[in-house]
Amino acid sequence: MRQIYNPYLPLGVYIPDGEPHLFDGRVYVYGSHDAVDARVYCPGDYNVWSAPAEDLTSWRDEGTSYLRRQDPTNAQNRMQLWAPDVTRGPDGKYYLYYCFPFYPEIGVAVSASPAGPFEFHGHVRYADGRTLKEFMPFDPAVLTDDDGRVYLYYGFCPAEEKEMLLPEFTEEGIEQMPEDKREMVRGLREIHLGENSMVAELEPDMLTLKYTPKSLIPGGHHTKGTGFEGHGFFEASSIRKIRGRYYFVYSSHKSHELCYAVSDRPDGGFRYGGIIISNGDVSYRGQTRPTYTLSNNHGGIVEVNGNFYIFYHRATAGSEFSRQGCAEKITLRPDGGIDQVEMTSCGLNPGPLKADGLYPAAICCHMTCPGTMAHIDYNDPINLRNTRITEERNEMFVTDIMDGTVLGYKYFDYAEPDRLLLEMRGDFRGEVQIAQDAEGTRELGRLPVRIQSDLWHLDGAALTPFRGCGALFLRFAGEGRLQLKTIGFRQP
Repeated sequence: MRQIYNPYLPLGVYIPDGEPHLFDGRVYVYGSHDAVDARVYCPGDYNVWSAPAEDLTSWRDEGTSYLRRQDPTNAQNRMQLWAPDVTRGPDGKYYLYYCFPFYPEIGVAVSASPAGPFEFHGHVRYADGRTLKEFMPFDPAVLTDDDGRVYLYYGFCPAEEKEMLLPEFTEEGIEQMPEDKREMVRGLREIHLGENSMVAELEPDMLTLKYTPKSLIPGGHHTKGTGFEGHGFFEASSIRKIRGRYYFVYSSHKSHELCYAVSDRPDGGFRYGGIIISNGDVSYRGQTRPTYTLSNNHGGIVEVNGNFYIFYHRATAGSEFSRQGCAEKITLRPDGGIDQVEMTSCGLNPGPLKADGLYPAAICCHMTCPGTMAHIDYNDPINLRNTRITEERNEMFVTDIMDGTVLGYKYFDYAEPDRLLLEMRGDFRGEVQIAQDAEGTRELGRLPVRIQSDLWHLDGAALTPFRGCGALFLRFAGEGRLQLKTIGFRQP
């Protein structure tokens, strides 16, 4: 039987900001396009991936759907395409909404197919022809309601924790920055930043605003007394209609968490609902320290065959610019609420992964070391000091494993495997404790490690027999640095 794990796309594919939509029996994911060695967000053109609704383990690359230079504003191909969204319009065509880095404009492209390719359609504008520039046109989301009315959502509000990251740079200082950063920083300095998320209705042409956009939910400094305290709007607008209610998913000012708000109407009255997922499991069951390298977050909800899933992304390569898409099953309570879910390795798999055979070490959903930070360091967005997942010559592995590193995998279906296999290389003397919990209290075995080699070496340790669903944690102690490419189980 085919299995799938997180990240749900091939390990060399970097599609963050994933917005999943079900069209005609297939789930299509629309996201931006990162790279393993990127130094900016989203350097690639848009690529669409899809899977049949009856089998979310089988994803297909639909190819490049829209090129950066297709928008006349970016004819010189200098700006990156940031997080998009797609809706099927009242006319049956598919409309792609997107933005460039802090450029005050929302572009629209159109296609007869949900997979694209899309062709430039225009820019969101007022009835008098003026382009929408106000309130930071950023991270657009779009909803075609059951009555055919179309709503646009967007916004950017870097309040509270983010304010320290947006200093007033002098022109002289900007000129000293790398060229690929100058345009973004100038944009941050010059544009009018939004204070809340925004919403407006569109005319049937999918471009023209029916009215001036209005506030939807509050941002950081505007949350007092609203119920959004501590989880105000930051970015990453996403909208769905589920069972007659409107769910607005967004990234809070904490950046690593996706929260939701709910209303009985599409353009107002939203109440804070809670956290759906943090890409460091912060707040899950009282967790206060991140269990994975934190990064920004963006994603959306999709319903497939009566099941609900949240799509989100994780940091890879220790970088804010190398993010990979993940997904988890969520549950809607009878009252319409959503409980926070944890990051897992099994993701879209119908159940836990089988504790049999080999798996990439890069599917870990828990990754900590002594230097793991409790915040996102935007002044050092590419952290090459700590344990991290990286890619080299089309191989993906965990690197800079050190004394105190803990790697976790959730969940496996154990049928009493008798041996755990680890494929390693590096310069390390110590041992690996194998357990079912991060603290190591439920030990399954130990493996002494004495390795000094640039070649991959497969070693194994006897396991205490165990049957049932459980996690796998590897706790490293010793001297030196280690890389891990593969984990595996041997059945007796």
